[in-house]
Amino acid sequence: MIKEIEISIPTSYGDISLKKWLELQKEIKNYEGNDEAISALLLYHLCGLEPGYLKGLSVENYSEIKKDLGAFLQKVELPLQRFITIGGVEYGFEPNLSKMSYGAYADVSKYNEITIDDNWPKIMNILYRPITHKKGELYSIEAYSGKTDYEKFLNVPMDVHFGALFFLLNLQSSLLSSILKSSMEKEALLNIKQILQRNGAHMERLLNWQKTIYSDLIKL
Repeated sequence: MIKEIEISIPTSYGDISLKKWLELQKEIKNYEGNDEAISALLLYHLCGLEPGYLKGLSVENYSEIKKDLGAFLQKVELPLQRFITIGGVEYGFEPNLSKMSYGAYADVSKYNEITIDDNWPKIMNILYRPITHKKGELYSIEAYSGKTDYEKFLNVPMDVHFGALFFLLNLQSSLLSSILKSSMEKEALLNIKQILQRNGAHMERLLNWQKTIYSDLIKL
């Protein structure tokens, strides 16, 4: 008797949490060059398909999974979502990065890279804070306090994270110009400048990593 299995196939990055994405990222690094293993990891982490059931899938089901995953996996340059809700609380993205508080800039500058890794939820915790006032597209958020309650961002979907990441990367030149005109301490400015100057390389690395995943998916 063939055992029936249930597969939940994501149809967008909105169906994948940061926690799940980080787990996938870490495991894939351990199997670079092993297409079969990477394919199994993709289906396990994204669809919940245990590796032992992989070869038992019908050709039709295999094809449908490839189609659904391939429809969005190669696209990571998503729009910034200024408003998100976590646990019933509405959060807003930092309204004006050039006027961000010194404490927020200093904490962001602690990280050598602005990319999606274990430090990313800490950066998101700085950029997104509870909204205190909102009127249309205009809004204010809580003053930055340095609280480290960043675990909540692990359950936020990847469309939000990619939107924030690429907003920062694409804003590199104009943001850097704004920061350099501000009155913050030179040491902090230097740290932020170094971080932003690395972002071009980080974007290229992320896109290459994404192409690798998509390429392995096509080989399924």
